[in-house]
Amino acid sequence: MPTATDWPARRGERPATTGLEIPHDQLDQFSPPEIRAALAAHAEALPGVFTGPSQVSEPSSLAFRLHDRGGPEHAFLMPGLDEFGHLHKTGFMHLVLPRPLIDALAPQGWLEPHPITRRPGFPDGIVMLYAPRDEAELEIAIAAVTASYEQAAGKP
Repeated sequence: MPTATDWPARRGERPATTGLEIPHDQLDQFSPPEIRAALAAHAEALPGVFTGPSQVSEPSSLAFRLHDRGGPEHAFLMPGLDEFGHLHKTGFMHLVLPRPLIDALAPQGWLEPHPITRRPGFPDGIVMLYAPRDEAELEIAIAAVTASYEQAAGKP
């Protein structure tokens, strides 16, 4: 897994978010519609993934779900469910990421922990990945979705 110095720093200030409040929302710096569409298309093309309304978030969020769960319980947003992430209508995502990727992306300004991780029984790898604003940021988001998918699918 790449280290923090292998990932570019996110340009500009971090977006405003609700911080430790639930619902955990990004409040500015949203994705253009074509970037959000490309991100959704990437997730939908991953083997075994299907999409639909989120099981754990607002219904307008597009859930990334697996037909066959191959990964550990901590690879999913909520134990017992098959949703490993979801894309909000403004482009930010909640994903479960492998710890090495969180440790690499966080110092570069790409994400923040989800406040639900402070509650017992929830995976500590749930993060908000900030909405990609352009093609370069879309590549980072695609890499994160892919890593979340691989963990949930039990791929090495």
